[in-house]
Order: sequence, then structure tokens, then C-alpha cells
Amino acid sequence: MYHYYMLNKPYGCVCARRDDRYPAVMDYFTELNNPCLSPVGRLDRATEGLLLITDDGVWNQEMTHPDHRKEKTYEFTAMGTLSDADIHQLENGVLLKGARTLTAPARVQVIGTSVLSGVLPSLHPEIQAKIRRNRPGHPVVFGQITVTEGKKHQIRRMLKAVRCCVISLKRISIDSIMLDESLKPGEWKEFLKIH
Repeated sequence: MYHYYMLNKPYGCVCARRDDRYPAVMDYFTELNNPCLSPVGRLDRATEGLLLITDDGVWNQEMTHPDHRKEKTYEFTAMGTLSDADIHQLENGVLLKGARTLTAPARVQVIGTSVLSGVLPSLHPEIQAKIRRNRPGHPVVFGQITVTEGKKHQIRRMLKAVRCCVISLKRISIDSIMLDESLKPGEWKEFLKIH
């Protein structure tokens, strides 16, 4: 019988079995003594939120292979502004630096705006240190973006293409699987696979 878990991946943790420099996501699952468990896809070290873990290799492939185009939704906070034209561009595909083709269509929703001084205290200390020198009144935009691809650092690179710099990123869903908001960063739970 296969097992399926959702982890609320914390900031600073890498998607690996082990790492010499940073905590690894699989460190959270050592108590299960199941060497067949592995992450379903990846999140970069600075991205938080929903990460699936399983020992079902076929399902893992089904969830991550580009041909299956599973929707992944992220909440983002970015320095900059998003005009209607920027949103239209993101939704219809942008050319990432070093790429030859446009990104696949995406969905973007702006949820709100602020200024840097208003969001700085809520950010991870590592990010605070990196962006502290920016002016306090620098505009900040909050939103959600849904993509079907999994290119390296894709959301960060997409927003950079429309002159926004992501300062916080959290995955909240993959396909029909939503992150359980009661899970604190670093907590996980088992769930039943529906399909």
C-alpha cells in the first residue's frame, strides 16, 4: 500500500534527501523509516508551502510530468506593480531569460498592494536583510498565480519579466490538492489519494 503526505515546507529547507548546508525536506520524515519516500516535484529553498511526498513512483510521475499539465497555484508578494498589460502578458506567456519559447498560459489575480515598509516585518529575516536598502515607499503587489509548467524558478522569472521582484512565494495547491492551512511550517499529515 502506498503512502501520500502533504508537508507545509518551511523557508530555507531544500527538496533533497540530505544536504550539507541546509535542512532537507526528507529530514521531516525520518521517523517513518520509509526509504522509498520522495518529494513530488521541487520547491526552491526560498519557496514555502505545499509539497507532496510519496512512495508511489507512478503517481509521482503523473503529478510532475509536463505532459499532464497539473495546475499549481502560488501566493506571491513582489516588489513592483502589475498593470493590466503586465497581467495580460503573464497570462498569455512571457519569454523567460535564456528560453526560446513563451511560458504556457497562466492565471493571475492581484489581491492587493502595499509599500515595502508595510510588508518588511512579515518577511523571513534572510529576505529582510537582502531588501532592507530599498526605499520604504517602494510599491509591493500581492497576488496568486496558477501555472501548469514546472520550469526552474518559473514564478520568480515570470514576474521578473514584467519588472517585479518576488520577495515571498508560497504554493497553496497542486491539481485538486489544497494545502491544509492548519499545518504550520515544517508540519505534515497523511492524506488519501482520490484519483
